[in-house]
Amino acid sequence: MHEVLAEFEQLRNLGMLYTKEHAYKANEQTYPQIIKAMCLHVAHDCNLRCKYCFASTGKFKGERMLMQMDVAKAALDLLIARSGTRKNLEVDLFGGEPLLNFAAVEGIVSYGRQLEKQYGKVIRFTITTNALDLTAERMSYLNKEMHNVVLSLDGRKSVHDELRPTASGSGSFEKILPNILAFVAMRGEKEYYVRGTFTNRNLDFTQDVKFLSELCIKQISLEPVVLPTSSPYAIRTEHISTVLEEYDRLSEFVLKSRNAGKWFNFFHFMLDLENGPCLHKRIIGCGAGTEYVAVTPDGDIYPCHQFADEPGFKMGNVLTADFNDSLQQTFNECNIRTKEECKACWAKYFCSGGCAANAWKSNHNINLPDKTACIFERKRTECALGINVLEKLNSNKV
Repeated sequence: MHEVLAEFEQLRNLGMLYTKEHAYKANEQTYPQIIKAMCLHVAHDCNLRCKYCFASTGKFKGERMLMQMDVAKAALDLLIARSGTRKNLEVDLFGGEPLLNFAAVEGIVSYGRQLEKQYGKVIRFTITTNALDLTAERMSYLNKEMHNVVLSLDGRKSVHDELRPTASGSGSFEKILPNILAFVAMRGEKEYYVRGTFTNRNLDFTQDVKFLSELCIKQISLEPVVLPTSSPYAIRTEHISTVLEEYDRLSEFVLKSRNAGKWFNFFHFMLDLENGPCLHKRIIGCGAGTEYVAVTPDGDIYPCHQFADEPGFKMGNVLTADFNDSLQQTFNECNIRTKEECKACWAKYFCSGGCAANAWKSNHNINLPDKTACIFERKRTECALGINVLEKLNSNKV
């Protein structure tokens, strides 16, 4: 792996890896932007009390509440109205914990299916759940109706229980793991992810990925926590070198496992060099605030789920049908061609400028990426490239 990365570095220094920059502008698209994806905050409440939760254990910066169907229907109506000629749309059911409002989940999907027939659209529903209330009946429903399901688990029991206790303060691992394993077995080849978060408490996070893979979980994501440096769980400057070394260990474990016939996918090492995103998508990234918005239980619209209840970022309300086009344009202009820190970065077309919400939390500027996040992104991209090349060499495709 280290030899492959050294070769990449040499080619990059010689100017042999990249073509000359094209004077393409991400905001050349027709304005106003269409909206093709929406995150519905079905519940601003949760049955866990995760110690690193960016959403203040589900309530964000407001009160604990559940989304009512009048709000949900108005949100989907807005999505249809602003989707233009776009046929394929996405709706993510989020929280808090959306299973606390399962009746709304069912109602939203039912109404969405009506809109599909009425307007000739295709709505791909996804859900993110901690799996605590994932009964057999709900598993069957989600397996049938959801295009993708994200299940939250941080890895080993000691790691998970320290940071993801229930509302009563007890560990949640023993309650959650059987539900996740049952759903994964039911899911088969359909899309899902078991997603975790690592903090400075488990900088040996390869062990958590190993634990999950040994449970026959094939789709795994483990994200670095995003917290103020004052937090006892934050990843700070003194932890960076350890994290980078751990990504190397993880990439070696991924290769070793696959070579042994124990294939699994690690989300941040997933890189398709032949059929990846188009240039426009690489420039604008996730589309937060432009093609993608989030709606809270009271109908307020925000650029994405991480901006919910954030002062200055409310884009409107689905019940009043008002929408802040100027704020949408602000996010449209937030891309790798406008971010100075991105212009000279070799990895910019892989990360698309990083997360605007993380940039805001770190620097109070959506156009100024978080430095630590950039370091980690470049490292993960290096590892992904190395894995990609070594696998092609091993299969005689190069």
